[in-house]
Amino acid sequence: MTSRRIAYQGEPGANSHIVCRQHYPDWEAVACASFEDVFAAVEGGDAELAMIPIDNSLAGRVADIHHFLPGSDLHIIGEHFLRIQFHLMAIEGASEQTIKTVHSHLHALGQCRKVIRELHLTPMVSGDTAGAAREIAEAHDISQAALAPALAAEIYGLQVLREDVEDEDHNTTRFVVLSREYVEAPREQGAVVTSFIFNVRNLPAALYKALGGFATNGVNMTKLESYMVDGRFTATQFLAEVDGHPEDTPVRNALEELEFFTTDVKILGVYPASPDRKVGDTV
Repeated sequence: MTSRRIAYQGEPGANSHIVCRQHYPDWEAVACASFEDVFAAVEGGDAELAMIPIDNSLAGRVADIHHFLPGSDLHIIGEHFLRIQFHLMAIEGASEQTIKTVHSHLHALGQCRKVIRELHLTPMVSGDTAGAAREIAEAHDISQAALAPALAAEIYGLQVLREDVEDEDHNTTRFVVLSREYVEAPREQGAVVTSFIFNVRNLPAALYKALGGFATNGVNMTKLESYMVDGRFTATQFLAEVDGHPEDTPVRNALEELEFFTTDVKILGVYPASPDRKVGDTV
């Protein structure tokens, strides 16, 4: 029997790999070099699902994802949250006294400034946290260290010099699961999130009027992000998320009002809210 496959961006040991193992332990996790490769793997049938980071509590939205989602034929079918934990690791024989440089993704380096400053390390940017761990293992140099998840130390045979060296203990990344098939969460079987995109019409106060329907219908909007379309300053697209199901009367009415003042409204997914989400909080 062929195992089912879930694609993620990064090298083995990355945070996306960890989330795949946690929530799809019986699936084959497929590493991809870029987000574009992840989308292509699912769209082309090489994988059934994709695990994609979309937001981080410290760094904000993940670059590029918001541009891939509108143009893809994939659908959001779930979400998961991961508490991000970085460990300082190096090869066997290295110590805090021997390491001089620390390698990791740009965001990871920025989220571990305290330990870098304390140990007087020179930060070196790598394309991926797990990739940095692999590079350190291959270099076999006691003066080099990496900031990466614990799984990376396990995979690449590194020793952990310090655990949980991130500056903030609330560093959390939200991941969404993407599928070729549109799978809509059932109503009245727990909290549901509806994600959608839209473009506002070029009218005075169009955005204000478009969003007014959610307020008047008592629908909680947990996300609203804007970004330019095709590099044009006059065309803005919005990614929004609300609590509730499109078949719920308040959400249905709000979406109907939205269409009066917008173009290209597209539902990206209707999926169960993660237990780790605080339903009712606004972003």
